[in-house]
Amino acid sequence: MTRAGLCAAIIDLDGTLVDTLGDFEVAIGRMLAELGLPPVGRDFIERTIGKGGEHLIRSTLTHAGADAGLYAQAWTRYQAHYREVNGDFAALYPGAREGVERLASAGFALACVTNKPHGFAQTLLEHKGMRPWFAQVFGGDSFERKKPDPMPLLEACKALASAPARTLMIGDSSNDAAAARAAGCPLVLVRYGYNHGEPVAGLGADAVVDRLDHIDLAAWSSSVC
Repeated sequence: MTRAGLCAAIIDLDGTLVDTLGDFEVAIGRMLAELGLPPVGRDFIERTIGKGGEHLIRSTLTHAGADAGLYAQAWTRYQAHYREVNGDFAALYPGAREGVERLASAGFALACVTNKPHGFAQTLLEHKGMRPWFAQVFGGDSFERKKPDPMPLLEACKALASAPARTLMIGDSSNDAAAARAAGCPLVLVRYGYNHGEPVAGLGADAVVDRLDHIDLAAWSSSVC
């Protein structure tokens, strides 16, 4: 994939911009307690997040030994608790704000694409003071399919008026990698985040970085779309 002529970037949210594990832990803990179910470990939550809330709650119920028929009730309670705590137990990763500012200053049009529901994503970005940097924000309920399907990335490219080959995908997981490759976007992955407990080094990214502000913008020659 050529590194020349990039003019836009799509950035994942959970595990890339913001460490939201604390929010998930509190919301899930409260949900399980209300349902009279045993708690699940922080490590389990970290391995499970990233494929959308529905997957998270179904997996949590299975892990807790609960009947699958509890899903609807669990989902409603989880959403209520997550809405209450959204952003309160989360923190921007070191270099995240600086990295986004550098991309914007270099002329990249920016979109945030996440599997988190759109309303939750908007609130979290506003809570952390990051919403103004993004021309577009798309959640897991914005389209018919979520990452790792390429649809959200392709739709974000359309919204940014940028061809996929000129739009950098920045994420933390195999979901981001698969979506980027299928969409035809170049890819940068961060070494931290929530890649289901696996390292990202083997996912074939064009670059892997320790912080968002470590992305070598000189290597991704940018121009305004």
